Amino acid sequence: MKQVAIIFSGCGVFDGAEIHESVLTMLHLEQKGIQYRCFAPNIEQHHVINHLTGEEQAETRNVLTEAARIARGDIQDLEQLNADDFAALVIPGGFGVAKNLSDFAFKGPESQVLDVLKNICQQFNKQQKPITYLCIAPALIGHIHQPGTKATIGNDADTAAAVTALGAEHVECAVTDIIVDEQQKVISTPAYMLAGNISEASAGIEKAIKRLAQLID
Repeated sequence: MKQVAIIFSGCGVFDGAEIHESVLTMLHLEQKGIQYRCFAPNIEQHHVINHLTGEEQAETRNVLTEAARIARGDIQDLEQLNADDFAALVIPGGFGVAKNLSDFAFKGPESQVLDVLKNICQQFNKQQKPITYLCIAPALIGHIHQPGTKATIGNDADTAAAVTALGAEHVECAVTDIIVDEQQKVISTPAYMLAGNISEASAGIEKAIKRLAQLID
């Protein structure tokens, strides 16, 4: 049976992977009869945010250790992800994408991507295997795919401008819809860049996973 790899960026919307998006990804893959395996980089988080107060905490946490909370411990170091073993890839959003997998949150169009992540994504792309980017994760598309690859983060003008400056073609999109670059096999949806509740986030993610399933069928 074909498997999909999921890359988490920690645990928690403000400093890691967005938990709702991560769980919805696993749920919708399972409901489509698709197996998955979870990965995260074994690195220190950029910082730690108290999700109750929004304040930065004077402590350090590990991205892989934190992501293991979402995966119920069934997760591997990103270094062990081999594109040959999987049919597709999904990257849920959350500020961890822009703080731990890249520095997009701080440098925008001047940002860089974690080398191991970039190399893995490009291997999937070279093998013409689809990649789904959720929420803020489409900010990575310009770093990984050919210039002009279609992407969406919804309709935030400043973020869209940064995505465009990185080389992607930003397309505005409703929270319940998806944007697909058929040539690059890249799928994106706004999720919590626009979602007002978990149902809205789920609608777009479900469509994204449905299209992913079609592309690997």
